[in-house]
Amino acid sequence: MTKSKTVTVAALLLASLLGAGAAHADMLGSYVARISDRDHQASDGYALDSAAQMVRQDRANWHKFHRRDSDDEGDDWFTTNDDRANLQRMLERPGAMSSSTKRAIVNGEPLIQVDVYENSVRVSILEN
Repeated sequence: MTKSKTVTVAALLLASLLGAGAAHADMLGSYVARISDRDHQASDGYALDSAAQMVRQDRANWHKFHRRDSDDEGDDWFTTNDDRANLQRMLERPGAMSSSTKRAIVNGEPLIQVDVYENSVRVSILEN
């Protein structure tokens, strides 16, 4: 590779790394939660059918109903019903959860990490 191509590739790599860092600059924090069987059901007992609903229910169980799994951590962002409705909307956006993460939540009781940003969230599986 010529010197000018090497410099160009290095500059592009540096720019992409800096851009990736900037994308995460608005991160507020994260929490860990076990999405257990109790999170698969709404407060009034009906079965939930989406991963977004189940993650929202986990936060309702933590904040409102004090039904907490031993792996659950608290958070400062989803304390009210309006905040949890916003959480569900963010979870339903493309990129908030991969297809495999959604399947793991709907079909099991995984341990998840929720990274909270100013205007979005990102869910990942820590343990299936």
